[in-house]
Amino acid sequence: MPTVYDFEARTLSGAPYPLAAHRGQVLLIVNTASQCGFTPQYAGLQQLHETYGARGLVVLGFPCNQFGGQEPGSAAEIGQFCQVNYGVGFPMMEKVDVNGRNAHPLFAWLTRTAPGLLGTTAIKWNFTKFLVGRDGATVERFAPKDAPAKLAPRIEAAFSRA
Repeated sequence: MPTVYDFEARTLSGAPYPLAAHRGQVLLIVNTASQCGFTPQYAGLQQLHETYGARGLVVLGFPCNQFGGQEPGSAAEIGQFCQVNYGVGFPMMEKVDVNGRNAHPLFAWLTRTAPGLLGTTAIKWNFTKFLVGRDGATVERFAPKDAPAKLAPRIEAAFSRA
């Protein structure tokens, strides 16, 4: 059975980013967008990164332009926007598709292992969040409207899992 550690992404600069580098850590994987009503969640995600990073939480942002064209910028523009406006210090990956035939394999796996409401696998909008445990298995899926601060108890519980 695959785990998150079987996948690789690319950073905004195009460098390979093997998720196996995070073996034993808790991951919060989020599809993001710079021009979305939920964009201010970057601040909450950064807060989680700062609060729980030393304990082993890694937030990973994956920009996506599939929802209303709300992430039209280049990798450099996305990186600058995140840093200047929200002080993002967690890893940001290159822009990916999260749904459909061209979905990044990581998101195809995440949506299969943590389906949404009524068992749907499709991601409905930007800032859908996936919590992955230290064992590399998906723990839970959170809706775009779920503020990052509300995830704190679930993150705490994930630290306790094997």
